[in-house]
Amino acid sequence: MLPKRKSLRAKFHDYSNGDYFVTICTSNKEHYFGMINKGEMYLSMIGKYCKIQLDNITNHYPYASVPLYVIMPNHIHAIISIDFELRTHEPCVPTYSLLSRVVAGFKRSVTIFANENRIEFGWQSRFYDHIIRDAKDRNEIANYIEDNITRWELHM
Repeated sequence: MLPKRKSLRAKFHDYSNGDYFVTICTSNKEHYFGMINKGEMYLSMIGKYCKIQLDNITNHYPYASVPLYVIMPNHIHAIISIDFELRTHEPCVPTYSLLSRVVAGFKRSVTIFANENRIEFGWQSRFYDHIIRDAKDRNEIANYIEDNITRWELHM
């Protein structure tokens, strides 16, 4: 039996409502989503599929939206908004895991797409999240997301 993993989520918050800065990485930081050249991200087939899924997240999860994101060669940064009031009353969905449910569903759909199209692909098992606490925090995160491609080239 595998040892139980320690949760990285905040103990004081139930992740059922609010805005979150999320980072989702590929396995071994492999560049599955495309490449950056001269300040522009060129999406691979799987990167394009990620974009479609992020743009349509509300179709799958009516209580969730992704107002801002960037797809990088080996990771995705996104602001995910969860509105508990828009939650459909699905009997088996615990409210404490709405953010995790959205991220897991997104990751699952991309993995299925990769498998169906015989594309080598894998995710890092976990994801990073930060609870967005106020407008200043949100603005700093938005700037970080919007400048991510430029910063990538400066560090490569």
